[in-house]
Amino acid sequence: MAQHDAAQHAMTAAGPIRARTDGADRLVEADEALAGLQVRLGGAYPGVIAIPALLALVRKARSTGLSLGAMIAVEDEAQPLSFRAHASAQDDGAHIEITEWRLAAGAWAADGNGPDAIALLRQLAEAHIVLDAEQRVISGLVDGSDLHLLAQAIHQGFGRYWTDLLAVEGSSHHLPLHWRLLDDASVSIEGSVRRWKARLLPLRGGGFEVLLVAETVPPVPASVIPETPQVAMAQPDWKGLLGHNLAPALRVPVNRIVANAETIRTRLAGPIAESYVGYAGDIAEAGRHLLSLVEDLADLETVEDEHFAPAPDHIDLADCARRAAGILGVRAQERSITLALPPESALAPAVGEFRRVLQILLNLIGNAIRYTPGHTTVRIETGFEQGLAWIAVADEGQGISPEQAARVFEKFERLGRSGDGGSGLGLYISRKLARAMGGELSVESAQGGGARFVLCLPADNRAQMSALG
Repeated sequence: MAQHDAAQHAMTAAGPIRARTDGADRLVEADEALAGLQVRLGGAYPGVIAIPALLALVRKARSTGLSLGAMIAVEDEAQPLSFRAHASAQDDGAHIEITEWRLAAGAWAADGNGPDAIALLRQLAEAHIVLDAEQRVISGLVDGSDLHLLAQAIHQGFGRYWTDLLAVEGSSHHLPLHWRLLDDASVSIEGSVRRWKARLLPLRGGGFEVLLVAETVPPVPASVIPETPQVAMAQPDWKGLLGHNLAPALRVPVNRIVANAETIRTRLAGPIAESYVGYAGDIAEAGRHLLSLVEDLADLETVEDEHFAPAPDHIDLADCARRAAGILGVRAQERSITLALPPESALAPAVGEFRRVLQILLNLIGNAIRYTPGHTTVRIETGFEQGLAWIAVADEGQGISPEQAARVFEKFERLGRSGDGGSGLGLYISRKLARAMGGELSVESAQGGGARFVLCLPADNRAQMSALG
């Protein structure tokens, strides 16, 4: 009980925590928070300081006669804990004052490299660039609507230093400095009026990942605000308003709402009451739902445009399935659902736009994970039939009746489900995409129960013959 009370006090410590050591670096006086930590780390109270970094700070202060400070991080009963310690020498020992005492996320927030902090950074980032060990560009992915010049530079800049593709503010160096000097640097990007920060994350196998995070929201394009009609009966042209204008402008602020809510939920900003953790989780979930709805409506506008035409490419449906399953693997594990994939040797060459095929499969597999019971299997199979390559996603859920099968691809159709976060547009958009690529998306009852969705695309006959030969 004493340990629990000390931990609770530590979580709520607001004022400075004070302590005193003697000439042998023994903690002889201490406020409850530090005394409790000393005991939980295996030390005695009174006794020699049990926190190595604090002990080193006190000894250095005594030996130099100076007042010294440092940020210290430890693990307190499997929870990261950080605090700022100041030590000043006295005739018979040292005086200690501790501030900024934070449990859980404080130790991560000190350098911004904890798992939750990195996840939030990746969610906020609008550009991801992968570098080799010399900081040369290997690949990149750009989402920002005002970063088309950067996307072009990345595409053409394979092997160049990443600092050649943008301007690091306050530095005239063209060759990259040590990565720690570039981490968290302010950068400007050609074609973008926003301010940006660059975060560099070392990769295990060598090299780095650069995340570009905007510090300001893009201005709303003038075309979004319709001009005052000159004629009383004139109507503004809303075509393309959402997909080309509003969706890019909404993504950044909504992503920031989600990220800030997650910062509160995971206590990265400091300790908060448990009830507020729940409120923050609700805000984050609502933000994700809004973002998903924005994306669905933008896609709806795209696929219903009479000039829409996917860019055909040579793809492998089996490879697309493995990629989609990799993206959704964590969600499946959370519900104890097994994703049974085509074997590594399986090939299903087809002609279609890779990004759109992946979008369809993420929708199909995501729906199967959402609506099938836990502790079941979602099977993904591929094959060929009459000049078509196909991929099927079959679950073990309640199945689908002929009447439901006739309605499931209709716009905003959700088969009576409510409150599950869906928009009723995913399957409608997926079928429109499949047909735009010269294929089809259909549904049937799976053998043994459940639903089986089948995506067919024109087979890549040349690649199929090459694989067979």
